[in-house]
Amino acid sequence: MFCCPGPPLPAALPLLLLLVASSAPGRPCGPAEPPETPRVSCYRRSHNKDVLCEWPLRVKPSPGTRAMLWVKQRFAAENATEQWCRYFSKARKFVCRVKVPPGADDTKPLVVSTCVNNGAGGSAGEDRIITLSSILKPDPPLNVTVEALEKAPQQLRVNWSYPSSWDPRFYWLRFQVRYRPEPAQTFTEVDQVMTTWLDIRDALRGTRHVVQVRAQEEFGHGVWSEWSRVAVGTPWTDPGDLTSEMGPFSSQFPVDDGAYGVTLPPELFGDRAAEGAGGAVVKASARSVASPYTFLVAGGSLLLGIALFVGIMVRYRQTWQTGRQRGAKPEGEGQHVLVPLSPPGPPLSETPLLSPSGPLAPRTLHVTNLDYFFSGQ
Repeated sequence: MFCCPGPPLPAALPLLLLLVASSAPGRPCGPAEPPETPRVSCYRRSHNKDVLCEWPLRVKPSPGTRAMLWVKQRFAAENATEQWCRYFSKARKFVCRVKVPPGADDTKPLVVSTCVNNGAGGSAGEDRIITLSSILKPDPPLNVTVEALEKAPQQLRVNWSYPSSWDPRFYWLRFQVRYRPEPAQTFTEVDQVMTTWLDIRDALRGTRHVVQVRAQEEFGHGVWSEWSRVAVGTPWTDPGDLTSEMGPFSSQFPVDDGAYGVTLPPELFGDRAAEGAGGAVVKASARSVASPYTFLVAGGSLLLGIALFVGIMVRYRQTWQTGRQRGAKPEGEGQHVLVPLSPPGPPLSETPLLSPSGPLAPRTLHVTNLDYFFSGQ
């Protein structure tokens, strides 16, 4: 363990302190308190960066406080590297920068020792054993944005970029994304993300989400970075849904081309309306707002209904005519129609049975009225 003792006090300094304490009543007398014991932690922002060791303080150190840090290889007899540490008042911590020589082995253990002293004494911290690979701690990702995906009401796309201290041409990072809807307090985490973007597929509709990203060395060496700044985003919402929700009286009144007279109670319009109307009933006309898709669907349904009605009527008419033709008997069915064999002749009373006498040829019979033989008389 290394320690740096404070400088010896001059012989006349106690008398001087006594005089100052007596001339300033109300100020506590006595020497300054010894410095706090350092509890150092070291990290490295990338493979090509120096090692930073720091420790916080509960109270501001007294003027003249000095801090030093030593680094050496474990189980090695060579001398340690000595570094002075600087105090940052805003962060209220000491920070020491350790140079890493090029080509240093990231797996060899190193011993880190610290010591702080002031006029009242000194204190040394416990030795820390580290390796260059185990103290890798990248900076948080930058430019985290959340955007909605069109026609995807339950999805969000998160984009980010590498920190400026990490060169992705030689070494990569893996990322972890966490998100939650604003009413909730529990985050959902997604691990092993090797790209600089991620699609969230289980977002809540119409709800703003909080998203953060952190990084670690691609093979898991070292520790995770701090979480990035908060980014927010809301999934895509159909503009038609917004119009129907925001339209006046869209869910209370039917859709029609004309205006409806709606009787509203006077208290909805406040005391001024009640006084101006003198207690009379106030009438308001509301015309419901509908999207063009509603009219297209209604028109298509109407045309389809008319076409079906015409088709049913034509089919019914054809069926009715066919049944009528089958039910009627053809003309003359069930009756015997007499068809004359020859045109009717004169009455028998007017036709002589025998032709007038005259010279006849021998053995020749002349019959002039053949209807006689076929009449059955």
